[in-house]
Amino acid sequence: MKKYLAEMIGTMVLVLMGCGVAVSLNCSSDCSEIVNVASVVGTSLAFGLAVVAMAYAIGGISGCHINPAITLGCLLSGRMSGKDAGMYMLFQVIGAFIGSGLLYLLTSNVEGLSGTGANACQAGVSPTGGLIAEIVFTFVFVLVVLGTTDSKKGAGNFAGLAIGLSLVLVHLVCIRYTGTSVNPARSIAPAVFEGGVALQQLWIFIVGPFIGGALAAFTWKFVGSDNE
Repeated sequence: MKKYLAEMIGTMVLVLMGCGVAVSLNCSSDCSEIVNVASVVGTSLAFGLAVVAMAYAIGGISGCHINPAITLGCLLSGRMSGKDAGMYMLFQVIGAFIGSGLLYLLTSNVEGLSGTGANACQAGVSPTGGLIAEIVFTFVFVLVVLGTTDSKKGAGNFAGLAIGLSLVLVHLVCIRYTGTSVNPARSIAPAVFEGGVALQQLWIFIVGPFIGGALAAFTWKFVGSDNE
C-alpha cells in the first residue's frame, strides 16, 4: 500500500507544482504565440524539477512513475505485475485530482488567476497533430525512463536527474503544440475541473501518451536486449 500512496503523493506534487507554475506564468491557455519565453521556460522547468524532486523522494518506495504512460511502459517491459500497474494508475489519477483540486481552490481565491493548467491543442494545431505530438514526445520521454532505470544498463543514482531534464526538454518543444501532457493523469484531473475544450480533447491526452508509452516499451525491449 505504501508504494501506491507514494505514487498518489508524487503525482499530486507534479500536478500542483507543474500546473501551478503554468497558471501563475499564464502558460496554461494558449502558448501558440511564444511571446513570453519566461512562461514557457518556467513551466518546462517546473515539471522537470518536480519529477527530479519526487524521484529522489519516493523513488526508493515506488520507483516514482507518477505517470500512467510510464507505468504502462514498465508493465509491457515485464518490470511489474498487472495488478500493481492498475493500482499505480488509479492512485496516480487520485493524486492528480488532489493536486488539481488544491490548485483550483487557490486560483479561485486569487484575483487575476484562473484555470488548472489543462491541456488542449494550441492555435493552428489539429487534433491529429496534437495526437501525433503526444505520441512522439511520450515515446521519447518513456524511452529515457526505461533506459535510465534499466537494472543493468541504467544511470543508477543519476536516473532521476536524467528523467527530469528530459521532461524539461520535451516541454520546451511540445508546449507549442498541446501544452505538453505526456501523462494521462496530469491531463485528466485539470480537464475535469476546467471542462470545455480541455474535456472535449481529453481523449488526445489519454490515447497519445499510452500509445507513445507502449511504443517506447517495445523499442527498449529490442534496443536494450542483450541480443546482437
